[in-house]
Amino acid sequence: MSRRFQNAADSQFSDNWDRLAQAIREIHRKNASILSFEELYRNAYNMVLHKNGDKLYNGVREVITQHLEEVAKDQVVPAFPVSGASSSQANSANGAGGANFLKVLKSVWEDHTTCMLMIRDILMYMDRVYAKSANVPLVYELGLELFRDTIVRSTIYPIQTHLLDVLLNQILLERENEIIDRSNIKASMDMLLELTDTSAKDSVYATDFEGRFLETSAEYYRVEGQMLVGECDAPEYMKKVEKRLNEEEQRVRHYLSQTTEPKIRSIVEEELISKHLKTVIEMENSGLIPMLRNEKMDDLGRMYKLFGRVIKGHEEMKTAISNYIRELGKDINETVSNSASTATAGESHTAGDRQTGTSVAIRWVQDVLDLKDKFDKVQNLALSNDKAFQTAFNEAFEFFINKNLKSPEFISLFIDDNLKKGLKGKTEEEVDNVLDKTITLFRFIGEKDVFERYYKQHLAKRLLLGRSVSDDAERGMIGKLKIECGYQFTTKLEGMFNDMRISTDTMTDFKDYLEKSALERPKLDLSVTVLTSTFWPMNLSASPRCNFPAEITKACDTFQRFYLARHSGRRLTWQSNMGSADIRATFNARKHDINVSTYQMVILLMFNDLSPSQSLSYETIKGESDIPEADLKRNLQSLACAKYKILVKEPKGKEIEPGDKFYFNSDFTCQLQRIKIQTVASKVETEGERKDTREKVEEARKHQTEAAIVRIMKDRKTMDHNLLIAEVTKQLQPRFVPNPAMIKKRIEALIEREYLERAPGDRRVYNYLA
Repeated sequence: MSRRFQNAADSQFSDNWDRLAQAIREIHRKNASILSFEELYRNAYNMVLHKNGDKLYNGVREVITQHLEEVAKDQVVPAFPVSGASSSQANSANGAGGANFLKVLKSVWEDHTTCMLMIRDILMYMDRVYAKSANVPLVYELGLELFRDTIVRSTIYPIQTHLLDVLLNQILLERENEIIDRSNIKASMDMLLELTDTSAKDSVYATDFEGRFLETSAEYYRVEGQMLVGECDAPEYMKKVEKRLNEEEQRVRHYLSQTTEPKIRSIVEEELISKHLKTVIEMENSGLIPMLRNEKMDDLGRMYKLFGRVIKGHEEMKTAISNYIRELGKDINETVSNSASTATAGESHTAGDRQTGTSVAIRWVQDVLDLKDKFDKVQNLALSNDKAFQTAFNEAFEFFINKNLKSPEFISLFIDDNLKKGLKGKTEEEVDNVLDKTITLFRFIGEKDVFERYYKQHLAKRLLLGRSVSDDAERGMIGKLKIECGYQFTTKLEGMFNDMRISTDTMTDFKDYLEKSALERPKLDLSVTVLTSTFWPMNLSASPRCNFPAEITKACDTFQRFYLARHSGRRLTWQSNMGSADIRATFNARKHDINVSTYQMVILLMFNDLSPSQSLSYETIKGESDIPEADLKRNLQSLACAKYKILVKEPKGKEIEPGDKFYFNSDFTCQLQRIKIQTVASKVETEGERKDTREKVEEARKHQTEAAIVRIMKDRKTMDHNLLIAEVTKQLQPRFVPNPAMIKKRIEALIEREYLERAPGDRRVYNYLA
């Protein structure tokens, strides 16, 4: 009885399976429209329900496999590209033949996936009940695996080899600017991405195709990189690299996997950028330096973007540009030494020598500013304001600026020249722009205390001689210096301005005093500026030698009585080397108002009682005026050898020598009513003057260093030698970079004066003595 039931069940399964197998074949023949999917589903349902799921599953596998083997044999293999020895056949394989092969494979794949979706619908119950419990792939996944093993990785036919070769050859053709059918390639790539390598737990795309694609790409770009650097200049090379990167990005977007994008990008960057960094940078007539020289902003920007893709790209660029800036800075510095006066002693420098020195100083600063503007432009337009590049540029500027030991003086002279005359006719915005640029250079100076000394001297002369174009510009500059260095840096500068303001008020009161007093009024208008000795850079405690005419002495005495009556306990010292005077001179042609220095006034008044034919010797003028010899020569040069020759010198010549005679030039003519006799002021120091300035700076540094040591030790009480040196250096760096040996000497001096002591048992540790 049981055998009869068993035979009936087998017969029923056989009938149902035959119908299902035939239906699957009809689906493969594209005759699905004649089938009843509901009936087929019911048949499959019954087979699984009667525990025949394994037979059904294996039967489906067998039918699909048989169909795919036929497809491989009848459709795929005949579509293989022609391969042979001739180049024409090879081209056919790479071109049209390869495209046709991909087209056939695309059709086969699309037919297979469409059929598998229909078969899956029929066997849905088997998927849900049998496949999951038996831990076997679902029907659709089974179909993908069978396609992978029977078609793509066929052990009978070399389909995989042909497929990979065609895909790589199609990509090669596209790289060589041939037109290809991307849709067929994309279909193949999608197929490989959908097929899974079970053992690798990854897509067939990743295991079979991607590795070979990356390997052949690396070789292709390795060869192309070597070829391009030999054929192209730097801008053209970078454009081709940029084009290749864009092409690979587009290739990924159109038919490759997104996971391939960073890998192929890395290969292009490595082969076309990393391996040729220095070669491209150093290309003659077209590399980085020529780009900078000719301000090729687009090319520089392209290099910045491309080189930023690789690890050492920007570092190589920064190094090259930094070295270039240093070279340009070296050339600028050499103009100073080449143009400097050959004279070595201060007394032997003529006004012309000093003026030449000043023009060199101003040109040096302007050249540095122009160079800074150029690289600021590069930074803004080509380097995306990259802070790392800005830091490298600043270090290069700082290096060569501090190589010029005169840079603090030159920058102060540049500011002096602009604040005296250079800012005339400029707007406030333009004034501020000039000052901002100068402050940028000031930041690069290591010896800010040296700059401060020169700036005080130049500011003092501008204020005392009334040469400042604008008080607002002067105060604006001081404000900028205060922001950079703190209030201590500018306290004395502000004190100088305060003295000028108070002096104006004092002179108003003095005039009121003269009007109200019974004293005889002086026969001249006296204007006095009272300077606080601690604010001004000159030695105001010493009174320079000069014998004033009686009338001037009387006027000075009158002011002195007025001032000391109002300010008890003060002492006035007349600084005859700093004043100026307006005098009226009568010549044969006409009268002129002449603005001269106080020394020049004293000299000219000595000719008042002489006839035009009478002369005064150098020795006579020196003896009667008692003006210091260096100042006397300088002022005589201005009166007898400069543009306006108020005096005539015999013998003629630019140098003032003992034995020279001087006559009043009664034949002097000039179209101007008012004449200003220029004196040498705010010019480049001579070597002797510079040595004196350096000695004063070094002396000031000693006191500043000791003050810093005491401040630190007072706070810390006990400190190791190296830590103390480091902390003192850190505190003094905003003003100057101290030498460790100098700090050590100041520590020794403080120990001698019992501000510090060495710790018992350890001579490298110091204690503070309260």
